[in-house]
Amino acid sequence: MTLRRLAAPLAALLLAVACTGGPEADRPASVEVPGEIVVASGRDVTGKNGIREQLIEAWNKRQAEKRTGYHARLVELPGSADEQRSQLLGALQSGSASYDVVNLDVTWVPEFAAAHLVRALPESTIAGDVIKSVASTARWGGKVYAVPFNSDVGLLYYRRDWLERAGVRQTDLGAAPLSWTNLDTLMGDVGDLGPKGYEKGWTTQLADYEGRTVNAFEAFATAVPGLTITDADGHYDATVDQLAQGVAELRRRTEGPYLLPDAVHSDEAGSLGAFADGRTEFLRFWPYGYVTLFRTFTDQQLGVAPLPGRAVLGGQNLAVTESSRRARGAADLISFLTGKESERCLLDAGFAATRVSAYTDDTLRCTTGSPATAPTRESADRMPRDGAGRPKYARPTLLPALRAAVQRPRTPLYGAFTQTFIAQLGPLFGDDPPGDEQLARNLDTALREALPH
Repeated sequence: MTLRRLAAPLAALLLAVACTGGPEADRPASVEVPGEIVVASGRDVTGKNGIREQLIEAWNKRQAEKRTGYHARLVELPGSADEQRSQLLGALQSGSASYDVVNLDVTWVPEFAAAHLVRALPESTIAGDVIKSVASTARWGGKVYAVPFNSDVGLLYYRRDWLERAGVRQTDLGAAPLSWTNLDTLMGDVGDLGPKGYEKGWTTQLADYEGRTVNAFEAFATAVPGLTITDADGHYDATVDQLAQGVAELRRRTEGPYLLPDAVHSDEAGSLGAFADGRTEFLRFWPYGYVTLFRTFTDQQLGVAPLPGRAVLGGQNLAVTESSRRARGAADLISFLTGKESERCLLDAGFAATRVSAYTDDTLRCTTGSPATAPTRESADRMPRDGAGRPKYARPTLLPALRAAVQRPRTPLYGAFTQTFIAQLGPLFGDDPPGDEQLARNLDTALREALPH
């Protein structure tokens, strides 16, 4: 990565964080104190000494060579995503931890921005070739508060070899749009074949955590195109009829004969394990499953395609904290970590990159770390790659999926929304689920209590 590539976005970022302003207008000018820049983040799915840490160390090396006085340190927060969010909120609100950069889940940006815990940045920081849908996750209230670091989107993994044995001629399921009706037919074909160890057609993440919210909202957004549940200000604006249509679609996906019963209690680890063990033909999962599953399967056995219907956008964005006394150094670090070459490194390691160039520029290569970085750090890289060294599915499958993905409801009260959504949809997976209209009315009432409207 050249300094020339960094110059323009870095200059804008440095200008923004150096200025006083909002509560921009009331904030006293901060004094820049070179020293250790602390980056708080959740777990790196590429494992210990993963690609995020390698990129930070590459930046540290540059700072040492230039004798800037800055050095960055990554602090990985334990626990689930909800627990990490609580830790970050508590630390920033109380001042109990001196974090300069925080890696925020895309759903947290409105909350941290509205609470004035992170700094507003210029629009130019997410200009250029950042994927449009991904860039939108960094904004709140008409301002930019973060820079997309790595993205995420729901994908469909499947056993290509089982489809072939079942007589399916077109086993590239990404070649044409796939509907849930098509998927039901394919699951029936494979079920008739009865592969060893096979139990049901598909599995996903429906336990009572964020995985249920993601899967449910994908069903809701498919059933009601354009549904957001909250408006631009974070106010609840759905109708009972819209919710009922969403419930009906979620029921259709989960009530039929093809869903693995374990799915209603599964998180990412459980669903990934069930698929890897050959218990299902299909799996709804995230991009990091690509590098993981290819340590078990070959390219002839495993395929990946966009999800039928709408898929939810995930990922993390980097923000400069309001309390940081090293804001200019933090801005420099963020600019490096989200630059074109760093995004290519993240893609090669198994993350979904946030820049179009990582997927399309064959001259762009990663010169930091190992391209085979994987959660287990095992043996040689077995992930299929294209002629430019990218994951083989990245340009034809992952990039279009990211561009078409939808966001979960955007609100500073996202924690209240998702807890309500998870709890109210729980009865759908019980022994005596209520009807669509009743469940929708209950959900509508609960969301009106949880959110402004």
